[in-house]
Amino acid sequence: MTTLTTTETERLTRRGLRLAQFTVAYNVVEGVFAITAGIAAGFVSLIGFGLDSGIESATAILVGLRLAARLRHGEADEAKERRTLKFVSITFFVLAAYVVVAGIRDLIVGAQPDASPVGIGLLVASVIVMPILAVMKRRVGTALGDSLILADAAETKICVLLSVSTLLGLVFYALTGAAWIDPVAGFIIAVFAINEGREAWHGELVEDQVDD
Repeated sequence: MTTLTTTETERLTRRGLRLAQFTVAYNVVEGVFAITAGIAAGFVSLIGFGLDSGIESATAILVGLRLAARLRHGEADEAKERRTLKFVSITFFVLAAYVVVAGIRDLIVGAQPDASPVGIGLLVASVIVMPILAVMKRRVGTALGDSLILADAAETKICVLLSVSTLLGLVFYALTGAAWIDPVAGFIIAVFAINEGREAWHGELVEDQVDD
């Protein structure tokens, strides 16, 4: 990895902070709308998506606080950042647990939710915005060699996958009435989330090479 100057490190850290702040603002709005639409339609996966937005907001707040502290103090507090990384990893496990439990419940009871045009529109927006945000975070984290920012990027990537799976579930259900695809897709996301959580816990989280 190329050695960065103090100025470059500060510039990238500020960019990471701005991305964390945007993540909080976007996900708060997204979460409120998703949970409201999910409750109205009886779509557990949409409620889960809204809860994931809340988890990502909490993670971004912690990341933002650590980055702001770096800018004030001029260096990273490794002990505090390791604790923050542990918390981020736990959120992956919480998300995986929710998706699995909710998916099993839906399959057992044969849940038949109502169609949710509002939910579909919200998820389309997320599928557009979240990949861009994840790539931007990944670039900053890779440039800094920063596990904390990379973990936040991975959390955003989880949101992308969850958005796609939930969107496919809602669209497929609206077209066919077959709701089983949503919990099954959720199980795949859970496997990915557990893997990312494990790597974040051990500080081994490595993002793919960023394309120019």
